[in-house]
Amino acid sequence: MNPTRKDFLSMADVTAADIDELLTTARYLKTRRGGPSQALAGKTLGMIFQKPSTRTAVSFAVSMYELGGFALTLNDQQLQIGRGETMADTARTLSRYLAGIVIRARRHDDVEELARAATVPVINGLTDREHPCQVLADLQTALEAFRLKKTADLRKLKFAYVGDGNNMAQSWMLAAALLGLEFVVATPDGYQPQREFQQRAAALARSSKARVSVVEDPAEAARGADVIYTDVWTSMGQEAEADKRRRVFRPYQVNETLLDKAAKRAVVMHCLPAHRDEEITAGVLEGPRSVVFEQAENRLHAQKAVLLKFLGRRRR
Repeated sequence: MNPTRKDFLSMADVTAADIDELLTTARYLKTRRGGPSQALAGKTLGMIFQKPSTRTAVSFAVSMYELGGFALTLNDQQLQIGRGETMADTARTLSRYLAGIVIRARRHDDVEELARAATVPVINGLTDREHPCQVLADLQTALEAFRLKKTADLRKLKFAYVGDGNNMAQSWMLAAALLGLEFVVATPDGYQPQREFQQRAAALARSSKARVSVVEDPAEAARGADVIYTDVWTSMGQEAEADKRRRVFRPYQVNETLLDKAAKRAVVMHCLPAHRDEEITAGVLEGPRSVVFEQAENRLHAQKAVLLKFLGRRRR
């Protein structure tokens, strides 16, 4: 990681070595859960939510508690942001009180503005462009599902993302490119990850030997895949497009037929919340290959590692 980088806004803010360190710490902390820790004692994390949250809000709050710190939940109705105060002024003020800020925002640009003005670390809890904390939990889940000892062993797997080329797909592309993974996105024409992310992933892949590609055929992506990943077809803020998206994405449903094209040992991931029988069938989501709730649990452990790296010491 760039030693001057204080924030975690994008997967591009960390290196492959950083990811390995974070995953190693997360796996260690998972085995030690329940033991006392004061690693972040006396530190308060501010959590700003412009969008609803279940996993992000609860996992970060519990993480701070279990590391000896405190989490303060804020939203637009509590902060003067909702009445026109700038992100920059909010950042300068909150930096006088807090050890760090997690923000789930409607616009990634707002998060960048907050981070530029803040003097404490800012962590992306989800934006319209990226969701890096979720990807760390996903990578930890893959390591556990295939009983891999090292982060580098993830290179033995093929990852297929089927559905909307949204913030999850974009963060995953960068992570795969950094780590040298095989990662295929299957999405309809017009719904691909933003060109900026495709170009950045391609540039990173040249040095890591990653194989990152975007295709239209979901069967091509799923063929021989060890991990099949999906997300909702309609993200928060796109509700007006929901009917159109259901029609466009119907061939991209993760169902038993698609799963049959994957490797026999394949697992299925979804970052939740899920719309059963839309992007994924209930049978697959609840089936023996699903590791969806393992992913949800690992948000806690991965985010503890993030908090320790950016707000405090690595381990206690």
